[in-house]
Amino acid sequence: MADSDTVTLTIDAPNDTQDEVTLPSRLVAMLAEDGQTDPEVAGDLVLFSCAQRVHATVHHTDEETDPELEAVEETAMELFEERFGMTFGEATGHGH
Repeated sequence: MADSDTVTLTIDAPNDTQDEVTLPSRLVAMLAEDGQTDPEVAGDLVLFSCAQRVHATVHHTDEETDPELEAVEETAMELFEERFGMTFGEATGHGH
């Protein structure tokens, strides 16, 4: 695979750790809206994925949910709405 077929992004954390993720360039371009940069697209994907995971954990498991995890979900959903300008339910067509 040629380097031009992929884009590698670096994720830095406050505790001096980092990770890299390599994605197909055409996939990133396909997901970009209104001239978004590659890092902005990746940021959207990270927040969307995390919101989806915490939502599923809180609302779609048979186990009783920890109140602390419910608070994490609430924060994630607030951040989701700030970033995307709509609720998670509006974005996914899935509400409770």
